[in-house]
Amino acid sequence: MTRRWLVGLLLGVGMAAALAQPQRVAVPSLDAAQALPVQLPGYWFGANAAGDRPAVVLLHGCGGIFDAKGHLGQRLVDYAALLNAEGWHALVLDSLTPRGEKELCTQRTGTRRVTQLQRRRDALGALQWLAAQPGVDRQRLALLGWSNGGSTVLAATNRLHGEVARSGIAPRAAVAFYPGCDAELARRYAATAPTLMLVGQSDDWTPAQPCLDLAAIAGSGLTAISYAGAYHGFDGSAPLRVRRDVPNGVRPGQGVTVGGDAAAREASRRDLLEFLRRQLNG
Repeated sequence: MTRRWLVGLLLGVGMAAALAQPQRVAVPSLDAAQALPVQLPGYWFGANAAGDRPAVVLLHGCGGIFDAKGHLGQRLVDYAALLNAEGWHALVLDSLTPRGEKELCTQRTGTRRVTQLQRRRDALGALQWLAAQPGVDRQRLALLGWSNGGSTVLAATNRLHGEVARSGIAPRAAVAFYPGCDAELARRYAATAPTLMLVGQSDDWTPAQPCLDLAAIAGSGLTAISYAGAYHGFDGSAPLRVRRDVPNGVRPGQGVTVGGDAAAREASRRDLLEFLRRQLNG
């Protein structure tokens, strides 16, 4: 049985069934409240493989890590299984619950109560935590995020931020699904590690073009791949719909389009794995 065939089987029958229950862990952020580090809930999906293995931090989008029933979101569970099938550990990190928030999607950009500064510090803290864990190869760490978490990936890999440059632990690789790429990033971004952005050409929430422009400006450390006809959340399986409760996006007040795209989902997972294998297994 080849690994590629096994991964395809897991995707087809539902990866959650292939996973053991994750271990609950507490991960110190580099953010502090009253001089004490914020303790972030984490869910540890350890790889069943011998030796020190690569490890990947999974950074949620604006909806947080939980679904409507309070369970870990299916996207995060599926990707943890995808990474475990490669022999890599996966850490799902929760930036919202310890700060009293359930979601950020309905909060207007610029007024969100959990900021990218805090999330960047969460990601950097997670890298430091991973580097100290038994069974983890501290030289082969990666960040993987979606939407708001994709923006966190960019923030945590930007060596022009002083605290990123000083953090001491850098990822070997980073991947951002449909991040927000704003004008400030285009002026001040330099990747600490090979970074891949995966974006949908029809995305009307976090549009693709600024990310494509950023990749062109930033040079060889940052790469972008776009998928024709794909909207925000293209790597999921939910049907397309318009969310009118989201105040941000290309057309403020008119809502944003979200939902899966089978072709883009398959292509992006292939691109993700090819990139991470090249960086983490080399």
